[in-house]
Amino acid sequence: MTKKYIISIDMGGTKILGAAINSNEGILARIKQPTKEGAAPDEYISAIVEVVNELIADKKFKPESIQAVCLGVPGSVNPETGIIGLAPNLGLKNFSIKEKLQEKIELPVLIENDVNLAAMGIKNFELDEKAKNILVVFVGTGIGGGLLFNGKIYRGSSFVAGEIGHRVVEKNGALCGCGNKGCFEALASRTAIVKSIINDINSGKKSFLTERVKNGERIKSKMLRAAVKADDVMVKNHIQNASVYIGRVLADINNLLNLDTIVLGGGVIEAVGKFMLPTIKKTFEENVLQDSAVTTKIKMTKLGDDAALFGGISLAEEFLNILV
Repeated sequence: MTKKYIISIDMGGTKILGAAINSNEGILARIKQPTKEGAAPDEYISAIVEVVNELIADKKFKPESIQAVCLGVPGSVNPETGIIGLAPNLGLKNFSIKEKLQEKIELPVLIENDVNLAAMGIKNFELDEKAKNILVVFVGTGIGGGLLFNGKIYRGSSFVAGEIGHRVVEKNGALCGCGNKGCFEALASRTAIVKSIINDINSGKKSFLTERVKNGERIKSKMLRAAVKADDVMVKNHIQNASVYIGRVLADINNLLNLDTIVLGGGVIEAVGKFMLPTIKKTFEENVLQDSAVTTKIKMTKLGDDAALFGGISLAEEFLNILV
């Protein structure tokens, strides 16, 4: 019997991560490539198609064993129509990405919010059965959330549930990519942290990252980790400020939803999560209603960036009844 796989793709603000994957063997082949800053829609399509074709050509499996392509997108997505409502960090709005991809890919294509995919992957491939009411939060270029109630993904009445990055935290705060001011994402994402660091460096403050910023390099999460390791006080302060915002927002959401599990992931958490987590937990405890947090556990995902890739398996089962 021929083994079956899907191609799962996580389309981030700075990278496209793709893998051929199934439930039994996990990830069999993997490709990661950077995305072009300010790319046009057609360039995103071409990049995704290139990743799919490279994975299909991998000699670890037969091309006919690939059953579907599942794509995670950082923004509001309707998985039934395959239309991106708004993906602010990709500059995409009302974009029929499934239709565009289906013109170039013969396999069935499925689209989902990237953190919803990560939430499904974490629930089905990382957490135990006791975890039922779950919030997954990924902190990277932006901040996204995925919700599961009684173990099932909750998308909301118009498929926009979980967009916690656009909860307004500070009235008249920093401008967000969505157009509002003071969004959680505009205050605590990597984009926000890096903006604050650059502003401080441009004002004359010294940092481990000074030369990289002056050379116009893109400051990614790994550079933040290096700065923390180098005991860069300025960088650490900005990361701690973001951690406080995260703890407050998680407390606010838990007061509303009374969750049993909150899982943190994304590039920033993967890079400096151990540094951030004590502040996040402390701020959470200071702001949450104690009765709502009696059973709430806050942890970092062990799957990391692979969480969304594993979530593609659940998406293929839900929409295509394909078991891999």
